[in-house]
Amino acid sequence: MPAWTARDIPDQSGRRAVVTGANSGIGYVTARELARRGAHVVLACRSAERGLRAVDELRAEVPDADVEFGRLDLADLASVRQFAEAYDDGRLDLLVNNAGVMALPYRRTADGFETQFGVNHLGHFALTGLLLPRLLGTPGARVISVSSGAHALGNIDIGDLNSERHYRRWIAYGRSKTANLLFIHELARRLAAVGSEVVAAAAHPGYASTNLQATGPRMEGRRTAERFMELGNRIIGQAAETGALPTLYAATEPRVKPDWFTGPAWGVRGAPTRSWRAKWTLNDVAGERLWAASEDLTGVTYETLKT
Repeated sequence: MPAWTARDIPDQSGRRAVVTGANSGIGYVTARELARRGAHVVLACRSAERGLRAVDELRAEVPDADVEFGRLDLADLASVRQFAEAYDDGRLDLLVNNAGVMALPYRRTADGFETQFGVNHLGHFALTGLLLPRLLGTPGARVISVSSGAHALGNIDIGDLNSERHYRRWIAYGRSKTANLLFIHELARRLAAVGSEVVAAAAHPGYASTNLQATGPRMEGRRTAERFMELGNRIIGQAAETGALPTLYAATEPRVKPDWFTGPAWGVRGAPTRSWRAKWTLNDVAGERLWAASEDLTGVTYETLKT
């Protein structure tokens, strides 16, 4: 079978999509390719300046694109709620939880959560829950969370979700990516339990050359580490256009099933296919415990999925 490419994306006309972190990297490519195939896409970004610039760039590349900017700061639950309240379309076919941060120095979100866990998991957990009624009311809807092969760096520590006892930036990143997969696993289970046909799945880009890798070292002024990351992008990484393919596959390919995890064929690069995942990301008990903790921390409860 030929390798799957963006040309294989089915027609998206009439579909409504939200892509978080869509101002750059794989998020931008995801939004662009969905729009190219006819979807109305909301580019949900923290920075209005960068988000509006991305909308202009996307329209320059795809002149008939039906896109708009929506302000969303996943590090602030008030912003998440404002975004969900402002989403006034009656339907939502696709939510792509793409935005994320990687290996940052220890910081806290506006609500006091460790930043990687707060942005990568809790912000998206809250957003998905708040938009869930629209997803449930839209035939063929999907939720796609972008995780990482780095989830293999560590399982979650349910007793220290905010890494307060001991913070190691890469372990915290891996745990946040494990949380993404456990969230999708538990969401898929709960959707099935209430008879919903909404597909919850996950994807990872492999090693995509974006601005994500160098952000942490740059924040701390670690120039050697920043140069090392930039070198890795040039030598190992694949372009954002290729790195976005697993997300686009998970979001649009009819064969995708609930709780699938899609990634590059060769781990760090290649055409999208089913990906290996650590066994702890399929643990029902861990998924339930993380879900309960996430509801408690965010105040967002998935009432329609309670059985």
